[in-house]
Amino acid sequence: MKKLTSVFLTAGMLASLTAQAQLRVEISGVGSNQIPVAVAAFVDEGQSPTQISKVIKTDLERSGAFKVIDAGTISDVNNVDAASYKARGADALVVGTVQKQPNGTYDVRYKLMSTIQNTKISQLDQQAPAQFTRLSAHKIADDVYEKLTGVRGIFATRIAYVTQQGRSYRLEVADADGENVQLALSSNEPIISPSWSPDGTKVAYVSFEQKKPVIYVQNLITRQRTVIANERGSNSAPSWSPDGSRIALALSKTGNTQVYLANSTGGGLRRLTNSSGIDTEPQFSADGQSIYFTSDRSGGPQIYRMSVNGGDAQRVTFNGSYNISPRISSDGKSLAYISRRNGNFQLYVLDLASGQEQRLSDNTNDQAPSFAPNGKYILYSTESGGRKALAVVSVDGRVKQRLTIQAGAIKEPTWGPFMK
Repeated sequence: MKKLTSVFLTAGMLASLTAQAQLRVEISGVGSNQIPVAVAAFVDEGQSPTQISKVIKTDLERSGAFKVIDAGTISDVNNVDAASYKARGADALVVGTVQKQPNGTYDVRYKLMSTIQNTKISQLDQQAPAQFTRLSAHKIADDVYEKLTGVRGIFATRIAYVTQQGRSYRLEVADADGENVQLALSSNEPIISPSWSPDGTKVAYVSFEQKKPVIYVQNLITRQRTVIANERGSNSAPSWSPDGSRIALALSKTGNTQVYLANSTGGGLRRLTNSSGIDTEPQFSADGQSIYFTSDRSGGPQIYRMSVNGGDAQRVTFNGSYNISPRISSDGKSLAYISRRNGNFQLYVLDLASGQEQRLSDNTNDQAPSFAPNGKYILYSTESGGRKALAVVSVDGRVKQRLTIQAGAIKEPTWGPFMK
């Protein structure tokens, strides 16, 4: 029996926060070469607070990588003729059971079977408290995704974002599917630039509650807040190093905004860039050895890279006269950014090895891109019909989602790491 102790602990602490309105998710487009998967209703899942099979189906469909086939109900999961589902067009079959335990937890078990070879591909047994049965379903969907695509799934990850209604600002955290929304911080002053710590327990952000931009780190488990930077002028754009020990930030303490490094607990401030222009929006490379940042040192804003130890900066973007908001994929191979072309601010992705770029958005006012931890999707803020919303797009541009709330604006998104 696999117990997801650390995952449930972190999620449990977050669940104690005040819930807000759920996000609405709209999906369009599908991936190329969809994998047909049959998903059966889990035996006795009606006794669970979560309909496990429904969450799994929705997750797989949302990814765009699967064609989901309803397998109905399979009562005996230990004697399944998986090959018989091949005739229904499925390459794989998902079956499982749910059993309530005397202590109130739920025993959730699943098997993934090949319909081609009539053999078991994978299985996962979990024991979950009632409030985390939905998380168990996400973990199963992640296992299916990984076993059939070779890429780790991101259904059990979380996102953070800011909502605004009038003068009310809220930093919120939600599951990657927009469910289970929790309030992390509420303020009457703007909150911007949230950034997840690598272990998923903290979020750095900029708050204007002191009538100026100040960088904080908030522990999502203990609710403790730490001031990371409250220097003269503007303190902005925090970004964590991959090992969580440092935070890159942009400060205007000496005049023009420049890039600095600080300890993740505050202190140890060290200036990194030293140009006559504006250097901002720093982001660590995947290996933590370089910093990508936006600078207007060549005239218009472009994206540069330099060593965390200092030295010369190399220009990275050359197409277009206005490129900002660099974000690096977890494998270090792709750069997402916002480019202004023909008056439109749109999401692009650049293959750093080949220099080939691709526009991923048809909107006109995109902001704040953030890679999913598996590097296959990008979350960003956009505007549609004069209303701020979030969007998700696959890196090949085929699968698109739109996340909205019933009232107000939603913006400043960031995708959290894999849950430990």
